[in-house]
Formats: sequence, C-alpha cells, structure tokens
Amino acid sequence: MIKNRNKVAIISTSLGRGGAEKFASMLSYILDNCDVEIHNIIVNDDINYKYAGELLNLGSHSLGYNSVFKKIKKGFLLHQYLKEKEIDLIIDNRPRNNLTRELLTHWIYGKRRLWFVVHSSKLDNYFPKSIFWSKFLYQKTEKIICVSKAIELELKQKFDFENTTTIYNPYDLSKTEIKNDEVFDGKYILYFGRFDEKVKNFSLMLEAFSISKIFMKGYKLYLMGEGPDLTFIQDKIKELKLDSFVETLPFNNNPFPYVQQAKFTILTSRHEGFPLSIVESLALGIPVISVDCKSGPNEIIKNEYNGLLVENNNPNSLASAMNRFIDDSDLYDFCKKNASSSVQHLSLKSISKQWESILF
Repeated sequence: MIKNRNKVAIISTSLGRGGAEKFASMLSYILDNCDVEIHNIIVNDDINYKYAGELLNLGSHSLGYNSVFKKIKKGFLLHQYLKEKEIDLIIDNRPRNNLTRELLTHWIYGKRRLWFVVHSSKLDNYFPKSIFWSKFLYQKTEKIICVSKAIELELKQKFDFENTTTIYNPYDLSKTEIKNDEVFDGKYILYFGRFDEKVKNFSLMLEAFSISKIFMKGYKLYLMGEGPDLTFIQDKIKELKLDSFVETLPFNNNPFPYVQQAKFTILTSRHEGFPLSIVESLALGIPVISVDCKSGPNEIIKNEYNGLLVENNNPNSLASAMNRFIDDSDLYDFCKKNASSSVQHLSLKSISKQWESILF
C-alpha cells in the first residue's frame, strides 16, 4: 500500500437495488482509479452491486440486537472503524433528514473532511425540516455535491449555501454483457427501475398507455424492477383492463439487453434527482419519453432531438408522445440517431475526471 495515501469512506444506506446505491458502487471504482484507498460503509445488510475497496457492513455486524441497541451498536462500530482506519474524507451518500440521528452522526464524523451527496429534488429526504439546523449541519461542510443543476440552484436559493457543486451521475456499460438471447420477441416499450408509486407515478404511465392505444398497433409495455408497490401496479393494470398488454418483470442486474431492443423507454416520475435509467437508455441508442419532472430529465433530454419531454401529470400529452414515436418514423429515427452521442459527456470516463479534479 502507498504510504500517506488518501483514505476515503463512502457511507451509504446499502449497496442494494437503487439509483443512489448504484452511484455508490460506481463512485468506489472512480475513486479507486484515482489512487485513493476506498472504504465502503453501509448501514443496512443489503448488497447487490459490486464495489472497489474494503467494506464495513454495519447491518451484518449488528444482527440479533433490538432496534435501539442495533442503532447504538452501528454508531459505535462506525466511530471505531473511522478511527482505526484513519479515514481522511467522508462522502455521505445517505438520506439525512432525521435531525437527532444526524447530530449524533456529525459527532461521530468528528473533524474529518465531509462531502455530502444530494440525490433527489425532494429535499425533505436530505435535510431536516428546520432551515436553521440544516444550515448548522451543512454550512461548514467542505462540499455538497448535487446530481443536477436544478438541485444545486434550489439549495442555494433555500439555504444560501456557497459550498455546492454539480456532478452528474455517470453511466458505465463496460462491465455489462449487452447481448442476451433471453430478450422478448416483438414490439415493446420499457420502464426499468423501482416500483414506487409515490415517486414513479405508474398511475400516470398506465393511464397514458391506455389512452394511447398503441397496444392496438402491436406494442406492449414491460415494467421491470422491484419495490413496495408491485401489487398496486398489478391491480392498476387489471383495473384498466390492460392484462394482455402490460407485464411486470422481476428486477434484473442486467436490464440492458431488454433496453437495447425496446422501441423506447419511459419515465413518469413525480420528482427525480438525475435518473440513470434515462442516461443508460440513451447511451444504448434508445430514445426516451419522459415527463418534465423536477429534476433531471430536462438536463438530459433535448426535446425532439434524443427523446420527447412531456408536461408532467398530463396523460393525454403523454399518450400523444407515445403515438408520435410509433407513427412518425422520421422523428423517431432522428432521436434514435442522436441518442448515444447526446450523453457521451456522462460516461464514466468523463465524470471520473470531474471527481478527480475536486479530489486533488
């Protein structure tokens, strides 16, 4: 090991299935390539994505304790680990809206350098309700890294922070086998991500799909993922009598073969941060239809250039966009031609340079 090497801890809720978790995985590889000693620390025992460096799984080390003592045990282990490993920089990737917990966590972090990542435009997930305490916790933080310009702008306006910067989430297809014989035959559009109605708004997606009637032209809708609202989605499909045209599929570590053969992918979220599903779809040359939610899509999609950006919560407009991509072959082919090149600036290589520049 190189002496005096920078030691960085990436602290996340888990390395399970989700956008922030996938980001943590990719960040570990980015920093590892910068010749930094990486320590991944996860609060819950949930690992799905690979990582570079060492791992401290607080969840597995606190099994068998009741709720209160489990939290105490995790705090003690975290404090001990940061001290023993002589961690220099902490990159906190967790939701951070519980004031009592965050005050204790700040005490555990001590005087180490702190960077906080904000993944969502729903700031209630990352900041306590009190503006005073939010400023207390974040004002002296070395960096607050936002995954979109919209998030950074809102932080500056709401809290008057000066320690913010935007670094977009990267895509990385290098470790994934794209070709796969297990893809569907026929014509389909695809959603891939978390099954969470409060965020992803499947009601809007399914209503618009029903209105569009593109299933009468032979197109199906596949929903791939997992989450708390699978039953809700399946009930909604039955309610709209779309059983023959919409199918839910389990989470897949490698959704890219399905993405690559889709007509287009779709996103109908109420709010986002910087949705990787859009970026990954475009990187594979597949156009996207997305609602213009807060935040992310309008910083990725150029309307009628690499996809279609639609007014949010408007099922008729969304249905019209679906039909445009099916019926207007010139528009669709133009967006498809531009898709991959439109996100080259978001490749892992490009985003790695930004991280390297703020590290050194």
